[in-house]
Amino acid sequence: MTLAEALAARIDELLEQTGLTQYQLAKRSGLAQTTIADIRKMRNKGTNILNLSAIAQGFGMDLPQFFNSPLFYGENISD
Repeated sequence: MTLAEALAARIDELLEQTGLTQYQLAKRSGLAQTTIADIRKMRNKGTNILNLSAIAQGFGMDLPQFFNSPLFYGENISD
């Protein structure tokens, strides 16, 4: 799995867990809905850390909590 795939999967996972929509996450994070959509659809291969931090905050967590998932374990990332 690439890092872009892991990021998309993690956002999808958290949206499902929290019951938030992409629109609600965009409002909470202060990002454009298209930014989140681009990450989820892997159109944005080089997502910047500021956007990831905003997304994590939109979910009510910090970056370590966001990345605390088996999706990001070294052996699971191929790029």
